[in-house]
This record gives sequence, C-alpha cells and structure tokens, in this order.
Amino acid sequence: MPDAWIINASPLILFARINRLDLFGQLAPNIHIPATVLEEVSSGAAKDSSAHRAIAWAKAYQCPNIPVPPSVERWDLGPGETQVIARCLAGNFWAVLDDRMARRCISAHNLNMIGSLGVILRAKDRGLIDTAKPWVYKLREAGMYVSEELIQQALAALGEGP
Repeated sequence: MPDAWIINASPLILFARINRLDLFGQLAPNIHIPATVLEEVSSGAAKDSSAHRAIAWAKAYQCPNIPVPPSVERWDLGPGETQVIARCLAGNFWAVLDDRMARRCISAHNLNMIGSLGVILRAKDRGLIDTAKPWVYKLREAGMYVSEELIQQALAALGEGP
C-alpha cells in the first residue's frame, strides 16, 4: 500500500461528484493536495457545485507548492499535474491523476500512479465497496474519460463482467 497519495484536480472533482471522497482516506494513509490543485478546482466552482464539496474536503490535506524539476517542466503539463508529479519525485508518493500526458510523464520518471478507475478497483479489492460496476459508471457519467473496452476489462478482472 502506498505511503501517501498526491491527488490531482480531476479525481478530486470526479469523486466529489459521486459523493465518494471518503474512499481516498480509506485507501491512503496520507493524502496531500498541492495548493495549485485547489486553485484549479476553485476556479471551476462557479460552474460546478460539486467543486465546493471537493474544496471543503481537500483543505485538510492542502500542501504548499514546491519547485518543479526541469525534467517535469519539459512536459508542459497543467500546473496541477506539474505539482503532483514534482511532489512524487520529492518522496515515496503515488500520483492520483487521470490526464494522459501526465500519466506518460509519471511513467517516464518511473513513479507510481493510480487513476480514478484504479481507485474504484482498489476500493472493491479492499472490500470498501460491494461492487465496482455502478461506481465506475457513475464516474463515467460524472465526466471520467475512459473507453468501454477498458471498463469491461477492468470489471472482468474483478469478476464483474457482463
């Protein structure tokens, strides 16, 4: 189990939308959310009421921004993803993010990561939810970008196939 999770805006917003922010705390012993990530979530609060719930929950885990190494700056990612990855490089942390380019950057740096889909799968594996399928589809309805093929593969691996 990872020592700490550094959570990006997308998973934070998605789990607020499905009212399951509690899963982060149940799965990770330590949670950190860079200040830049909270700023990103706050900037969308006028358009998304769940952002207020995400911000209220995340404030307890806010951490300051840190200097970004050149190896991360080169990727020209968003400010939140950049801070998440910089923090992961600074310690034994898992990045919790969904952005494709950020995931490629994490892989290039040989760091640990988990996405929103992976959080649900891990919650099922740990017995925190009875079935993954409804939560996966709630995340998708909430805005998670994932192919039906990947969903079916993930659910089949849990024995929740069609």
